[in-house]
Amino acid sequence: MLNFSLFLQRSRWLVFFFLGKKIRGFAFYDCCFVLFYFGHFLCTRCWGKMENSENSDPVKTLRVLELFSGIGGMRMALERTGRAFEIVSAIDVNPIANSVYTHNFGEKAARNGNILSLTAKTISKLAIDTVLMSPPCQPFTRNGKFNDIHDRRSDPFLHICELLHEIPTVEFILMENVKGFEGSQACALYKARLKEAGFEYQEYVLSPHQFGIPNTRHRYYCLAKRKGKGFKRKADGIIVTHPSNDGGTVPLLTIGDIVDPSENGEKYLLKEAALRKHLPIMDVCTPESNNSMCFTKAYTHYAEGTGSVFTPHSKEEFDKVYHSASIAADEPEKLALLRSLLVRYFTPQEVAKLMSFPKNFNFPETVTDKQRYRVLGNSINVHVVSYLLEELQ
Repeated sequence: MLNFSLFLQRSRWLVFFFLGKKIRGFAFYDCCFVLFYFGHFLCTRCWGKMENSENSDPVKTLRVLELFSGIGGMRMALERTGRAFEIVSAIDVNPIANSVYTHNFGEKAARNGNILSLTAKTISKLAIDTVLMSPPCQPFTRNGKFNDIHDRRSDPFLHICELLHEIPTVEFILMENVKGFEGSQACALYKARLKEAGFEYQEYVLSPHQFGIPNTRHRYYCLAKRKGKGFKRKADGIIVTHPSNDGGTVPLLTIGDIVDPSENGEKYLLKEAALRKHLPIMDVCTPESNNSMCFTKAYTHYAEGTGSVFTPHSKEEFDKVYHSASIAADEPEKLALLRSLLVRYFTPQEVAKLMSFPKNFNFPETVTDKQRYRVLGNSINVHVVSYLLEELQ
């Protein structure tokens, strides 16, 4: 740092020296100029050293607590940011999700645990500074009857809310939930507890299709920081704007960029009953489609509102054949035409790709397709969350 006492001491002797007599023809104003430039030289050198010292400080390694960790979507989003981090603990009550997590990140990467058993003392011992969490969304959905805080599945999240003011080491929290959570009692309680604990927050409702990803999956996000830290993107209400409004451009992908062209087996083809009864109400994607429906954990189990299906034919060709099937005179002809459309479900790996999971993500062989769809339906879009985690930088 700049030693002002030394600077003043040296400056004082220069003044006395030049005021006492002229040196080699120097006038008094010449002496003042010499004094000024000497002070400027000292300040510039010392200030430059200070700046270099600050810039050379290593970026802090984040110590992260991942709650409701699922299959590791939050962790993958954090990896995508390039920030140095350590997952101190990843906790989920679902053993299938934990098996997928450990399969991708190591044997002891996640543990089966009841979040209700966590105490402020236990968390404080972990010396964490970041919390990432995606609490169960069922209490805030139609299928969960919107029971909100009265649903027992909300209890672990409400428990964490009550601990916030007792964990002073935490500097950043990202919480994700289903769209609609923002109007719940649980959300109001969470924001109140954040304020009481010394946090400020910014809310978002975003979907992957805003990022050029061909999938609609609106989700609520709440980012919280200690007061005074500030946000890169700040608004009075919930941010719902397209990310390209930040000044960038959003590259557009199509479903053809997502699907595996070699997937042509019968395993994922719609059965005869589904073709006859459910195809009219299904959202059918073609290779040129630039969007798809939100995939839920009930995908393939229920036909309507759980996710899209895919045909390798163009939209024009699909419409033409489908129209012919609808006016076919007999059932065998109609069924043959519908089968020729090769309509199938998206594979679990393709759903993972739509959710921006990295190429190296995969499932243990012991996990069935039904289980894979279920844990994917409960996960997050990695790209969207990584965008929000830019607030860590």
